[in-house]
Amino acid sequence: MNSPAFPAPRLRGIRVLLAVSGGIAAYKSAYLLRQLRSEGAEVLVCMTEAATRFVAPLTFETLSSNPVVQDLWNPALEKSIGGDVEHIGLVRWADFAILAPATLNTLGKIAQGQADDALSTFFAAFPASRSLLAPAMNTGMWKNPAMVENLTILETRGYLRVGPGSGELACGDDDEGRMAEPEEILEALVALSGRREGLLSGKKVLLSAGPTREALDPLRYLSNPSTGTMGLALARAAWIEGADVSLVAGPGVGSLEADIERCDVTSAEEMAEALLSRADDADLVFMAAAVADYRPAQVAEDKMQKVEGDLNLLLERTTDILMEMKHRKLTAFRVGFAMETGDPQSRALAKLESKGLDLIVANDLREEGAGFGRDSNRVTVFGPDGFRQEYPLMDKWQLASELISLAAERSGSKRGAANG
Repeated sequence: MNSPAFPAPRLRGIRVLLAVSGGIAAYKSAYLLRQLRSEGAEVLVCMTEAATRFVAPLTFETLSSNPVVQDLWNPALEKSIGGDVEHIGLVRWADFAILAPATLNTLGKIAQGQADDALSTFFAAFPASRSLLAPAMNTGMWKNPAMVENLTILETRGYLRVGPGSGELACGDDDEGRMAEPEEILEALVALSGRREGLLSGKKVLLSAGPTREALDPLRYLSNPSTGTMGLALARAAWIEGADVSLVAGPGVGSLEADIERCDVTSAEEMAEALLSRADDADLVFMAAAVADYRPAQVAEDKMQKVEGDLNLLLERTTDILMEMKHRKLTAFRVGFAMETGDPQSRALAKLESKGLDLIVANDLREEGAGFGRDSNRVTVFGPDGFRQEYPLMDKWQLASELISLAAERSGSKRGAANG
């Protein structure tokens, strides 16, 4: 059983820009931030100057473990958004955005296309379909004709709204205009992030993740330290982009809450059988599992007893899954992975050519921050005709989104060339 003791975080691997504008309801956004983090989201907070009068930026910085964006020039953001310190870097970084509280002034600026501070500049460039607005204001403001008109503009452009609700307002009135509760906003984001039209809508993606175990006897086996984190992250990223995902997972690989078909296997042969039986229907294949190249030629029926002197094991080759896919002339866009030591590039390029891959993701086990059992990775992606794309050290969930986007783009180009 791979099911965790507690429900898996529903926003794991998701990056959220929490925008806070100047209203008394800004204190609720601190509670919202806590809930976003508890569900696994990475959060950056962006505040207007007025918002800092209600809640100190230090509160959000402490709760998010990230610097708070207050202006368009913030060198402290370099580490958080992968080295891009310009405001557009925030747009590239975020998967989703929440504006809570959304005041009359800020909503008006977004509706009219103004970009005179960090928050409004972000929304001027960020997709409306991935933005949640949580209005909060006095009832008179909420019913103001200008507000009604701006709200119509925003909703026509695809912005999603949560609330406002009715209840006691800061001014003492008991009427409409109260910001939605953090729990309600959280659930709206979970629903939005869980499934949307994306880069892989209508596509079938097949992935492998984790190690394999090759039995020596009923108690012992040959294996490797892979945890399957990269494969899980890729599965989640593909699912978020609208794909129908099938995951073949080795032993010890954790669970995902997403609606993903999963097949658990143990040995390399079981993984080969599971993958090859599904490969004909796949549009894209990601072979992220650390599959054993060799297995014991004989498996003892009983526990092997210690003997005097050394013990020699005879190993035999396992099925080369990628080579078998090549021989079957599958139409799927195939992405391989090559973890090496010493010279990853030459070995990855050799594997790319010999197995007829469309892309290969290479990394060096000995590089700091990369390799098995880590939350981060540093990779270089190679493709035919000299294609090369380097990615700096980053969180595996963020890297997965980058790799899925790259594969979606490259596979689309390949199909276009074939049809041309």
